[in-house]
Amino acid sequence: MTSSIRLWNRQLDSYPSARARAGFLFVILATTIVLYYQAYVGGAVGPAILAQYQISFHFYLNVVVISNGVGALTSLLAARADRWGRANLVVWGLLCSSLVQFLLVPIASNAYEFAVFVSIVGFVEGMVLVATPALVRDFSPQVRRGAAMGLWTMGPVLGSLVVTEVASNTLDHLHAWQDQYMISGIAGLVMFVVAFFALRELSPALRDQLMVSVRERVLVEARARGIDLAEAIRRPWRQMLRLDVILPSIGISLFLLIYYAAVGFFVIYFTSVFGFTQARSNGLGNWFWAADAAAVIIIGLISDRAGVRKPFILAGTVLGIAITSIFATRATDPATTYTAFIVIVSVLSFARGTAYSPWMTAFSETLEQRNPALVATGLAVWGWILRGIAALSFLIAPLVVTAVSPIANYGPTLQTIQAAYPHQVHTIQVVGPATLAKLQSTPPDATALATALSRIQAADRVSRSEAIAQLLAVQKLNKEHPSDLAYLKAHGQSVIAARQQSPAQWQTWWWVCVAGQVAFLPTIFLLKGRWRPSAARRDAAEREALVTAALAELGLQNGDGPAPAGAVTA
Repeated sequence: MTSSIRLWNRQLDSYPSARARAGFLFVILATTIVLYYQAYVGGAVGPAILAQYQISFHFYLNVVVISNGVGALTSLLAARADRWGRANLVVWGLLCSSLVQFLLVPIASNAYEFAVFVSIVGFVEGMVLVATPALVRDFSPQVRRGAAMGLWTMGPVLGSLVVTEVASNTLDHLHAWQDQYMISGIAGLVMFVVAFFALRELSPALRDQLMVSVRERVLVEARARGIDLAEAIRRPWRQMLRLDVILPSIGISLFLLIYYAAVGFFVIYFTSVFGFTQARSNGLGNWFWAADAAAVIIIGLISDRAGVRKPFILAGTVLGIAITSIFATRATDPATTYTAFIVIVSVLSFARGTAYSPWMTAFSETLEQRNPALVATGLAVWGWILRGIAALSFLIAPLVVTAVSPIANYGPTLQTIQAAYPHQVHTIQVVGPATLAKLQSTPPDATALATALSRIQAADRVSRSEAIAQLLAVQKLNKEHPSDLAYLKAHGQSVIAARQQSPAQWQTWWWVCVAGQVAFLPTIFLLKGRWRPSAARRDAAEREALVTAALAELGLQNGDGPAPAGAVTA
């Protein structure tokens, strides 16, 4: 294996050994984990961000939409990785993202500055979404692609797991949400140093070929000496904008609606509907992402052994539809326990990973069948569609779940007030702000007073004198802490109403996620690959025979050693 000593020229001129490939794949995975950790850290502290900037849930989602929209644009730009290479996009993107997370986001003085900084991170993540799986494809022959793509799909999953793990273990004592961004920035800067020195990529002549097994390494290197690169990548969009690329990309994007929701909404959902703390809600995220990580590795290895991808995609999707449906029904059942949610989200996530890991493998093989020299272009189409549909889902969600904004915006302050004056808050809720307002007149409205006392007596089953004492306690609160009482009057009823509406609205959105999984099913049939392992074994035997014949023509018995000098002429 040779490489230029200049760190900005990262191309390898010969196919690396198994140990070197494993090292490169590890760096790619670690880099992907860190970048997705940075991209998703906001989901762990969403309620705190809303409270800090006093922004609505709708505004917050618009920030997410803009970030995804920018990422969709850079996914298309990253198609140039077929010409420019992949590694530098990843390395320098990582540095940019880390500096933003560590230096800029924590000092954002208003919501608009925050939106700009988050969009910069989205810009970087859009490139990584294309460049890193392209690198994984380059370093993994098809017979080992399932495990390799399983590792890559662990990047977003483990990134999310890191988010929830760090948040659930630090939020109780690192209360400022900015600390979470700074921690992710530090992690990124450390990873940048590693990637700067360690990350490499294949030269275009090597990566622009199809390699099914490691045994074909000699053939790949030999063919590289005479490959016409300009012809191979001519008219890239015309070659890749085909139905078997576009429709599966749309399908998987719809399948991942539940994933987008988990990243962006789970903490807000569990805190607003079930009253879990931010730390406990992130704890559920730990279970969700850990199950996903286990699935993508286990299923990736099994699919490699079986030689097929589609049966696993289908099985994972069917299980996902069933468990997401169960998850949806829990939204309107306030008695659902934390333990029950652990089981539900773990199975849900395992099902998602069971489908997604082999799907990425099958999709990369579908792109290779079209043109192995334009894999990054095909992945750019997928990345653009994926981010576009993600952005669209974040636009539609607040139109469905309208009750989130008052709960997220006013709920935390109201909870603080309620904890300080529980009895007075209860009395206010029983009497109602409108009736209380009439009692503020001098003299108090007699009808309002009678109404207030009757409501207290009926609700709390107390005597008239005790009801009067409760009203006097509210009056004292108004004199000593008028701003708190004003806040209760202004927002208390809207939050109560929102809490009543929120479960049904969230349930509607979970059913939308189920529909996305159902819509994904028919697109599985457009992917390359066999359904039966026996047919896959026949294909492998035929390919092996062709490789043996080609190696014999080169004067070699196998693909383990380098091609002898002069074996191939230009």
